[in-house]
Amino acid sequence: MLVVMRWDSLRLDSSDGHDHEHGTGEAAAGYTALPLIERGAVARTIDTPEFRGMTFYEVQAKSIVSEVPKSSRMMFRYTINPYRGCGHSCLYCYARNSHTYLDLDAGRDFDTKVVVKVNAPQLLRAKLASPTWRGEHIAMGTNVDCYQRAEGRYRLMRGIIGALRDARNPFSILTKGTLILRDLDLLLSAAEVTDVGLNVSAAFTDESLWRAIEPGTPAPARRLEACAALNDAGLPCGVLMGPVVPYLSDSPAQLAAAVRGAAEAGARHVTPIVLHLRPGAREWFLGWLREAHPELVPRYAELYGPGAYARKDYQARIAGQVRELAEQFGVGRDAARRGRAIPRGQAAPGNQAPPPSPAAPRDESAPRDEPGQRDQAAPRYQAALRDQSAPDNRVQPVRPAPPGGASHQQLTLL
Repeated sequence: MLVVMRWDSLRLDSSDGHDHEHGTGEAAAGYTALPLIERGAVARTIDTPEFRGMTFYEVQAKSIVSEVPKSSRMMFRYTINPYRGCGHSCLYCYARNSHTYLDLDAGRDFDTKVVVKVNAPQLLRAKLASPTWRGEHIAMGTNVDCYQRAEGRYRLMRGIIGALRDARNPFSILTKGTLILRDLDLLLSAAEVTDVGLNVSAAFTDESLWRAIEPGTPAPARRLEACAALNDAGLPCGVLMGPVVPYLSDSPAQLAAAVRGAAEAGARHVTPIVLHLRPGAREWFLGWLREAHPELVPRYAELYGPGAYARKDYQARIAGQVRELAEQFGVGRDAARRGRAIPRGQAAPGNQAPPPSPAAPRDESAPRDEPGQRDQAAPRYQAALRDQSAPDNRVQPVRPAPPGGASHQQLTLL
């Protein structure tokens, strides 16, 4: 009997001539070949506090730029997702159900079993050099967070941003991760030659709620410090208030605190998004809600019904309140005073090295923390980046059992 998992889009071609499964020497040390997925994928477990209990499936992907279905509500056509699954462990993450496509569950597996597309930067360079590619905008962080904790080890975003910069291809990043500041030098050099859109996700300031439903993320205050550091460096950054959690983070005082924090961080704009409850996320979040706030279950049933979205009148009310608060606190008004956008063709402060030509790309895996490189943003940079591995970000909530038990869906071939 052979047990396999559905990893078709990630399968390594059998004709590549390399024995990735067994390997030799240092590259093979510490790896365990997976019997459940195809040749070329290996699993790595790392016994350090920030990764304990997690498994990383390192795969050679076949493609890295994905086209968004035409039926999607998204405002962009192309995305890059170097990871599948996310150690941020947000109970409400709408990407949870995508893990079931890999024969993993949308609950605990999504939090602890992360697929790493280790060849993402190389695939992207090949895609951007293709004569069929038209240089369209690419969005990142729209499915799972590209600056989740795993990125601190795998450093895929440095190669990805470097490839986009060298091709002068416009892109945007949405993240809860303060680790984005590690790549400040690359973002600055990219902004000299193309459009770079940045947004930090910080929907509320309540630390008890953060620990309960976003246990693997940096604290909201640290995310806002990252937003401030980006703006101070001349990289315009907004705040996505996602999600506003009905009856837990939507009081007038809570909304005001969140918008005030965004304004103080110099956010160029603030956009609220009410909690989505799509399949996978719905079961996982409502399981927690029944345990932690049983009195709210009937109110959620009335607000959401059987669907994924809150009633339109509720969404409109939240949007109106946030719009008024943004005007009250002056969101975007002090943008010119805090930092300036990087003019095309002009080196950014603290980033004097010119970008390399596409013919001779530099090594994006090398650390770039030299003194003086982040002069304007250094204090905020250091404070926010330290929080990426702070112990209090690893507080875990009580985990509800996923619907139908914890067993994985598997395909059995006789």
